[in-house]
Amino acid sequence: MTSHETTVVIPLYDRFTALDVIGPYQMLALTPGIRVVLAAERAGPVLDDCRTLRLTAVGLDEAPRPDVVVVPGGPGTVHVLEGALPAWLRDVHPSTRWTTSVCSGSLVLGAAGLIDGLRATTHYRHLDKLPLFGAVPARERVVVEREARIVTAAGVSSGIDMALRLVEFLTDTRTAQAVQLWTEYDPAPPFDAGSPSRAPEDVVELAAGFEAAALEAAMRP
Repeated sequence: MTSHETTVVIPLYDRFTALDVIGPYQMLALTPGIRVVLAAERAGPVLDDCRTLRLTAVGLDEAPRPDVVVVPGGPGTVHVLEGALPAWLRDVHPSTRWTTSVCSGSLVLGAAGLIDGLRATTHYRHLDKLPLFGAVPARERVVVEREARIVTAAGVSSGIDMALRLVEFLTDTRTAQAVQLWTEYDPAPPFDAGSPSRAPEDVVELAAGFEAAALEAAMRP
């Protein structure tokens, strides 16, 4: 385990998906020696995609230089593919230990030019967008590109898996296992519908409707 404090910055934006943030936050913030900072283009409360959860963030210009970045996904991704967030990622990535994403956050990494030529994953509904950024889509929960120091996670809950892997990278396997145990992360879902390859067709269609509604809401002022 390293002796110095490791700083993880999670950049927020309007209509982020809550679990993309909270899952990794819980695993990382619980780990001794790791500090997690929430940041946004403007300091203050940031509202999630369900419009009921507000998280308070410091400004990106106030955030400490990160050792690790975790970019969450969410319907609001469509509004941050240009501008301050991709520019900030391009600025900090050369000095990070790991630059990572959850769900559609990988598209923000793509907009910053960080996944060109790499294998990457994202929410299954967005895998076809990865080639637009030069990435090779991978249907895996977590994809690690060690030489590039890039880690991408698939949809929403995959961020917890990725965060445990990051804890292992930043500390050691034993510590990561202890974090997993303390949080009782021992998934046993009541249905085998967590992948489009296994979910019934009508369930896949219903879930697609969730996304359409969220994106429609995100496009409204």
